[in-house]
Amino acid sequence: MQDGEKLSLEQIRAFLDASEEIQFEGKRRQEVYDWITRLLRQQGYRRQGKVVRGLLRRYVAKMTGLSRAQVTRLIGRYREHSEVKESSRRQHRFPSRFTQADLELLAKVDEAHETMSGPATRKILEREWEIYKHDEYERLATVSVAHIYNLRKRRRYRECRMNYIKTRTVQVAIGERRKPQPGGQPGYLRVDTVHQGDRDGIKGVYHINAVDEVTQWQVIGSVAAITQTHLEPVLRAILGQFPFPIRGFHSDNGSEFINESVSALLKRLLIEQTKSRSRKSNDNGLVESKNGAVIRKHMGYGYIAAAHAEDIHRFYHHHFNPYLNFHRPCGQPERIVDERGKEKYVYRRYATPWETLRALSCAAPEQPAYLRPECSLQSLDRMAKTHSDTECAKSMQEAKRKLFSGFRQERKSA
Repeated sequence: MQDGEKLSLEQIRAFLDASEEIQFEGKRRQEVYDWITRLLRQQGYRRQGKVVRGLLRRYVAKMTGLSRAQVTRLIGRYREHSEVKESSRRQHRFPSRFTQADLELLAKVDEAHETMSGPATRKILEREWEIYKHDEYERLATVSVAHIYNLRKRRRYRECRMNYIKTRTVQVAIGERRKPQPGGQPGYLRVDTVHQGDRDGIKGVYHINAVDEVTQWQVIGSVAAITQTHLEPVLRAILGQFPFPIRGFHSDNGSEFINESVSALLKRLLIEQTKSRSRKSNDNGLVESKNGAVIRKHMGYGYIAAAHAEDIHRFYHHHFNPYLNFHRPCGQPERIVDERGKEKYVYRRYATPWETLRALSCAAPEQPAYLRPECSLQSLDRMAKTHSDTECAKSMQEAKRKLFSGFRQERKSA
């Protein structure tokens, strides 16, 4: 910008017309301010008319790269003080409550739990401090839900956080028959399958997702194919992992569950089988939301060969299912009916499925059928306190990395 302030008005107008597609940017603030002062003095800005002033504003904006609003403010300072100088006013800034270490810790928690919603993440942070007595979570345990999203925008958090790019979810068609009525009792399952894609006409692995409607206790299994030979033993194993008796089994109208083999199995176990009604797409909405928020989030959308079904099933049984039920908070729906009779559900309380089940069992001690005879509140509580939420999440993530490394080695060899 050397001697740029000495151009005549005709030269400035010609320069702006010739450099319409070119952008300039000032380097140091004080040099920019000094140059603007010299320009406005040289051109006699105070005595110029409206047209010339507009021309000079455009010239200042072009040469400095400042916005129109910034140029207007700086020219206002010149008119007030006869020079453009830095404002002596300093905006008050509150001291930062959360340190760089807190941002790094939040990034580790989000990486371990696959970045859950703000309320669920806040519940995790509270539990790490209040239940598991981890001192490093003391400040984060008091963070508000809204501020969690602010912290996730900080540079240090983004430097530490590893992001996974997701593709669009796969929509599952639903057709309904009858909606089960659990009446506040655990044991009424919503069941669905998630297919892990095809490759060259070969089917990938299938995930079987079962969620209890009341407690949101979730058990996932894996099968190589949706056939009677593969499905029945895995389905039997899934039902056996719930700590309470199963009373209801609800699915959509897919042939993998609506068949004689599954029906006979459920009858032997005295489990009521229901299927979805037509034009009532929310009947199986709970398990389908878990398909995306849990299975797709952790297992992805890419093809996984059916040969890995047994390895995935072991990972679910030993690592993933315990994490989901003892260490991953879920939003607990609360039904609200307004004065017009319109109902809606709000999610004010976040708790793990185990916390919800324990609260139900403690509130109704006369209902021993809430738990299986071989399960007790004490044994389940010991399992919950073996590891903290984030420790269990990190262990699960390490097991998942080993599982996926086997997938990558197979692709390389192929």
